[in-house]
Amino acid sequence: MSSIVPVILSGGSGTRLWPQSREAYPKQFLPLVDDLTLLQNTARRIDGLPGLVAPLLICNEEHRFMVAEQLRICGVQSSAILLEPVGRNTAPAVALAALHACADGSDPLLLVLPADHVIQDENAFRAAVVAALPAAEAGRLITFGIVPTAAETGYGYIRAGGAAEGSVRSVDRFVEKPDRETAERYVTSGEYYWNSGMFLFRASVFLAELEAHAPQIFTACRAALQGAKSDADFIRVDAEAFSACPSDSIDYAIMEKTRAAAVLPLACGWNDVGSWSALWEVCNRDPDGNVACGDVISVDSHGCYVRAGRLIATVGVSDLVIVDTDDAVLVAHKDRVQEVKRVVAQLKSGGRSEWKHHRKVYRPWGAYDSIDAEDRFQVKRITVRPGAALSLQMHHHRAEHWIVVKGTARITRGDEVFLLSENQSTYIPLGITHRLENPGRIPLELIEVQSGAYLGEDDIVRFEDVYGRQGTQG
Repeated sequence: MSSIVPVILSGGSGTRLWPQSREAYPKQFLPLVDDLTLLQNTARRIDGLPGLVAPLLICNEEHRFMVAEQLRICGVQSSAILLEPVGRNTAPAVALAALHACADGSDPLLLVLPADHVIQDENAFRAAVVAALPAAEAGRLITFGIVPTAAETGYGYIRAGGAAEGSVRSVDRFVEKPDRETAERYVTSGEYYWNSGMFLFRASVFLAELEAHAPQIFTACRAALQGAKSDADFIRVDAEAFSACPSDSIDYAIMEKTRAAAVLPLACGWNDVGSWSALWEVCNRDPDGNVACGDVISVDSHGCYVRAGRLIATVGVSDLVIVDTDDAVLVAHKDRVQEVKRVVAQLKSGGRSEWKHHRKVYRPWGAYDSIDAEDRFQVKRITVRPGAALSLQMHHHRAEHWIVVKGTARITRGDEVFLLSENQSTYIPLGITHRLENPGRIPLELIEVQSGAYLGEDDIVRFEDVYGRQGTQG
């Protein structure tokens, strides 16, 4: 039997779950249903499949350290993490994975999984993958069609044809997201399944179909991988070649055109968590139908989803979504949560940062939390992981005061290198090169007070950086 390479797609931005999910820290990195993040659950649920090898991750370059760290925390070792310099949808992402998987002369099966879905019955999911193996081995491109539980208008549908191999059926056609009446007709017929975006196929078969039906994508991705460079745990594809690649989904580029497409019906409690109302559906609810995450008091409230960053009390309300973060609060009716994207659009057009960043921003060395800011000053709480270091850098427009509140800091300031312990402080004048390191075994925490005419994150000139970020932000 062929080996199975899980290909986990972690390129989504998750803006429909704003303000919890943001472009710089999207939903796949959040623990929305249990203690593990959606990415971690995706990587863990494949355990036990036959012929399984280490997963291959595809992600946005800006998310690379979060992907690596979350896999490390849950004990999953990836075979490689491929970095997309720009988003080009699923067909190019999987093309990179297939080309990489075949580079050593092997021809494995690829199990393509989005990183941001919820599957409640993982045994049923694994059983479906096993059932699809013979057809995939025989050259079929398998998509997993979710047995519909309601007339959803937010999903694409697949109409199944006759039997192909075993429980796998041929694909009659793919259809776009329907209106309510059409969706009800689809569900009643028993011939239609939700399009899950999960696939199983042999790498060489996928590449042959891609070259036949979307040759521009095939050529661009081959050139991008040929020009790739390894960077620590990551593979950086050639940015110019990949940027020239057309953007298209697997469905449009291949599945709607190929004769090898097949669908395997799957009932596993699947949900793409595409909105706050979808998340409400998969969470545990109290007798009044409320989902409460955090410090929540509900009085005569029904059918609400409340995620609290502080105490939130509801009285006499129904079917509301209330999400509280450090810098934003969302209040919406459950029936209109798809319109959250309009809020994100207004934040973008208004030049605000809340569509992209949380108040607490994660970096490869740790995180910083902007706890106060006014004209000409800003206060941050900085946390540096044990053994980690910020870049050697300088600023043109600001000076900085550092006060250590926990752990030990190694400071480079110009030609000086010295240690600071708890309750000690130092001053970094404007224009002086400096670096902050944590040489200890516990997290380093300090308060940074910035002062100056301009305090933007782009006022950083990097001279040395262990994370390959010279001359870049982040």
